[in-house]
Amino acid sequence: MFVAPDPGRLRLRTGIRAVIGVSLAVAAAELCGLSLPASITGGLGALLALFTVGDPTVRRQAVSTALLPVVGFPVLALATALHGVPLLRDAAFLVVVFCGVYARRWGPRGHALGIFAFMMFFATQFLHAVPAQLPELYGAMAMALAASGLVRFGFWCIERRTPPPAQPAPLAARGLARPTTRQAFQATFACGLALAVGQLVSDERWYWAVGTAWWIFVNTASRGETLVRGFRRVVGTVTGIVVGLLVAVPLHGAPAPTAVLVAVCVFGIFYTAAPSYSWMMFFVTVMAGLLYGLLGVLHPGLLALRFEQTAVGAFGAALAVAVVLPVTTHAATDAWIQRALLAVRHCTAESARRLAGDESADPTAHVAELELLLGKVRVSLAPLLHPLSPLRARKARAREVMVFLDDCARQARGLAAVAADPAASHDARLTAACQRVETALYALVAPGGDGAPPAAAAASDAVPHHHPGAERALAHLHDLEATLVSLAAPLRSNPRGVFVEA
Repeated sequence: MFVAPDPGRLRLRTGIRAVIGVSLAVAAAELCGLSLPASITGGLGALLALFTVGDPTVRRQAVSTALLPVVGFPVLALATALHGVPLLRDAAFLVVVFCGVYARRWGPRGHALGIFAFMMFFATQFLHAVPAQLPELYGAMAMALAASGLVRFGFWCIERRTPPPAQPAPLAARGLARPTTRQAFQATFACGLALAVGQLVSDERWYWAVGTAWWIFVNTASRGETLVRGFRRVVGTVTGIVVGLLVAVPLHGAPAPTAVLVAVCVFGIFYTAAPSYSWMMFFVTVMAGLLYGLLGVLHPGLLALRFEQTAVGAFGAALAVAVVLPVTTHAATDAWIQRALLAVRHCTAESARRLAGDESADPTAHVAELELLLGKVRVSLAPLLHPLSPLRARKARAREVMVFLDDCARQARGLAAVAADPAASHDARLTAACQRVETALYALVAPGGDGAPPAAAAASDAVPHHHPGAERALAHLHDLEATLVSLAAPLRSNPRGVFVEA
């Protein structure tokens, strides 16, 4: 959390902006004389609007924010209407879970709307809201979205100058193999199990188990990733409970210090979300304890129950990814590695064309794509590289794969930089070097990949001049070829030895 890079202080700025937006939303609700549950709902709505909306452009972000009440208000009405009918309420909650996860197939907007719908149903359970409270809940939510939108798109539009980072296209699949479809069934199974067991543990606070199961499935793609995320959630919850016992319980819901600490927690959630899921969950847990204190129901036993429900939800998620349409860490990682190697191959081919004199060739787009894909490979390999992973041999091989891929990216960047130099003349030796790199890359691409190796760039009839730029390009190609040859051993000698069959 403390050493993770923060380019442009983006996490710092979004964290501060979140505190301002949530504070403004809560202040508006309080000034209008709304109840404490309504103020909490408004604060949650502002937090979710600022946290979940991540469209690639500011205009699309504004549209997504405006659409949040379209899904949020009906879900609030449904959840409050079914509050006293447990069986129907539980069934409706699971329908919301399925639809919320399935909606991720429509990109960032579907992702944000799905989370918002789920959290509105969750919030009614947290606050024990009933239909008579709907008017003020709607009012608080409307003011919260307006306040957060005013801060985000008016006072401090960070995204106008710093757009969200690009994301690679998802892995192609159809039917039940499609990630969003598969996860919809997995999450519904996990949440159903968490709901049933959670109610056996506590018929009042069961929703924490469902919330745990739901959030574990956000931004995961394989069994290993889901298991690691569940472990990190438990770690963050446990540490947050300890701090809650030391801080939240003694406060007894005192408004002023509680408000200050909640603001600190909001900042912590935004600042730590990207580098550390455990730290984010720590701040979420502390904030939940503080809100319970405001509601006058906080005691040590409640925090212990919070841990039990978190464990139930994590167990439900682990069982779901093991038995419901499972995707192994090996399969997910192999797919991303294949795409990364294809990006290296395209970068090499474009660089060769540029060095051969084709001004229309530009490898920079493929270099950028390669960086994004390597980020996906790192996330997918995280379960194997986790400090507690007992699979030492596979961990060592996975680390070796990552080192070689990083070196491939470094050489590809260097080659693209040389190719961009207009003074770098073509050298006939580059043709042969590119041919060898293409052959090495094609040997690493799985069958059914991107077709046969492309033809090498045509050599110039001119006598090579051994320009310094060409010499640098040749050095990058030689190093890239050597790295690919080394990468072949851990990738192809024993694939299951590299990626865990979790």
